[in-house]
Amino acid sequence: MKLSGADIIVESLIEQGVDTVFGYPGGWILHVYDSLYRYSDKIDHILVAHEQGAAHAADGYSRASGKVGVCLATAGPGATNLVTGIATAYMDSIPMVAITCNVNRGMLGKDSFQEIDIVGVTSPITKHNFIVKRPEDIAPIIRRAFEIANSGRKGPVLVDITKDATGEEAEFTAQSVSTPTTPATFTDKDIYTAIGMIESSEKPLIFIGGGVISSDAGEQLAEFQKLVDAPVAHSLMGIGGFDRTNEMSTGMLGMHGSKVSSLAIKNCDLLIAIGTRFSDRVTCNTSIFAKNTKILHIDIDRAEINKNICVDEFILGDVKDVLTALNKKLKPAKHDTWTSLVKEWKLQYPTAIRSDHFTAQEIIRIIGDTVNRDNTVICTDVGQHQMWTAQNYPFTKPRTFVSSGGLGTMGFGLGAALGAKLSCPGKTVINITGDGCFHMNMNEISTAVKYGIPVIDIIINNNVLGMVRQWQRMFYDKRFSNTTLDKKTNYDMVAQGLGAVGVTVSNQAEFKVALEEAIKQTDTPTVINCVVDPDLTVFPMVPPGADVEDPIME
Repeated sequence: MKLSGADIIVESLIEQGVDTVFGYPGGWILHVYDSLYRYSDKIDHILVAHEQGAAHAADGYSRASGKVGVCLATAGPGATNLVTGIATAYMDSIPMVAITCNVNRGMLGKDSFQEIDIVGVTSPITKHNFIVKRPEDIAPIIRRAFEIANSGRKGPVLVDITKDATGEEAEFTAQSVSTPTTPATFTDKDIYTAIGMIESSEKPLIFIGGGVISSDAGEQLAEFQKLVDAPVAHSLMGIGGFDRTNEMSTGMLGMHGSKVSSLAIKNCDLLIAIGTRFSDRVTCNTSIFAKNTKILHIDIDRAEINKNICVDEFILGDVKDVLTALNKKLKPAKHDTWTSLVKEWKLQYPTAIRSDHFTAQEIIRIIGDTVNRDNTVICTDVGQHQMWTAQNYPFTKPRTFVSSGGLGTMGFGLGAALGAKLSCPGKTVINITGDGCFHMNMNEISTAVKYGIPVIDIIINNNVLGMVRQWQRMFYDKRFSNTTLDKKTNYDMVAQGLGAVGVTVSNQAEFKVALEEAIKQTDTPTVINCVVDPDLTVFPMVPPGADVEDPIME
């Protein structure tokens, strides 16, 4: 049947199983929005307050559900406002399709009103991108975009379509969609080589990254850990891949990782790195990282092998497939002396120390004690509150932690929380943010109110840009240049003015009551402003250039 290019866009999205998109209209994308109006019974459009919020919402939608998130924007500033969100998804390998509409094809290259080469702009921060100038090319390219975004090492794809292509007609025939598969890139020899390393190890340590989440390999990892009988450390992106409450979880590894993980990396004789790219925030000083141990690296992306850290052996493939193959052939091992030592370290260096004061750590503890953890998604912005959450919240399942890792995007959290809630409507969704981050994205509270999305925004309000201030205190002789905020914002009134519930708390009892009330809300977002000490710091911390095995504890 013949359809307009705009209708083909919407039909193609429905074909891919998309039920929710996030965006903001404009002149060059009007044909698409006209089509969305007519297809409103089949696909929901969430009108955000700013296009960056659309990209973050599509990202959060994907992280919480495993589906491909979708965002839309018009030409020029609409398209460029997506860039930070696209880059955030790219750095963390999150599948997303961003659709933008450009000027008519005859106007390209003429500095036309709102013309921007968004394909050129986003080339370094997408897995692939396309410019479409004919309506007959729209459906095949959107299908290809979803396939690219959701296969191999996942990531964002941008499709830029000229306005005249959205208005002209072409034939469209719906197609069935098959789940993309990743061909096996490893051999039996690779598996047996890895098994040989594992079986000869007396002190193995498993280290997991975001690839475990991306490949939905949580069950396979749990089985692998039991077979190997090894402790498990994780990166920021690996949070939730292994049950934090398991006695063999050592917590996060890296700049703000646990002392137990640093001791484990120092004393292990085999590091089994799974779905991780060995980022600088994990390795700290790459020249001396894991210098006393052999390394086996399992990853889907050949480019990550020996890129940051040279390894002894590697298996190239999807984490779920590799672990499944290993589990079939591994014999159960016992490393009682090693695992007992790890348990002693956990008693000696507890992650959280209880306090009667109203600290960020206590706020996060109360959240963990109050919510149904298996049915709650925790989002964060970026900064001290992010690290406190990563260190202290008892994550037990994959896709319950949504945070910007690689790009470190302040302002990410609230938009991502909206997407997470819409993809998982039966779950409680909480965004833990700082007062600096809150000012970057608080406009999306109006979006939550408009659509009755009861996300909970918890502000760790220390009146400073806490992480930068911590660095200034430790390494810049306490020259606090532009990190004391001193904003006169009345957070309760801001929330209430946008239609949400707003409450300020200053002690543990008040916070617990406010959180319990917020969880009861079924269609209204809540902002809880938690006033804390500006001099709270995140420890452990590995200083720049230092060894990850030797963190500063206090």
